[in-house]
Amino acid sequence: MAARLNLFGDPTTTAAKAAKHFGAASQTILQESTLPPETQKLVVLRASQINGDGYATDVWSKNAAHAGESATRINLVAAWRESTVFTDAERAALRVAEEGTRIADAGGGVTDRAWADAAEHYDEDQLSDLVMLVALINATNRMAVIVDQRGGDYEPARLG
Repeated sequence: MAARLNLFGDPTTTAAKAAKHFGAASQTILQESTLPPETQKLVVLRASQINGDGYATDVWSKNAAHAGESATRINLVAAWRESTVFTDAERAALRVAEEGTRIADAGGGVTDRAWADAAEHYDEDQLSDLVMLVALINATNRMAVIVDQRGGDYEPARLG
């Protein structure tokens, strides 16, 4: 089943131009941040799972595996609270990502406790990058879900 439309289609459209800039912003975080790449992939995977974005879940689970992440950790991202395979720093980032993704559900967004836990493990630049990464993946997820972009056919490392 094809997506309803291709936001990256004709490069002269307003949407394609905006999508190009949006993608560039995401790549800046993914490539230049000192937030550990493993943590970045876990965070975007978890947000994508929460948002029901099959395409991004496919992309980020395969990219994590391609980068050497274990199948156990990838499979347990959805149940990170009930697992023992994540570091305290990763758990703090996952909590911020989850609370930041569930803003409407959480009735207040990221709690002070979640933020304080993350601040114990990450410096201000890394926290800023985490905020941008969560915001960007949430917007990306929403675009993919709206246009009904399906997962399953992604080939690893195509997007980072």
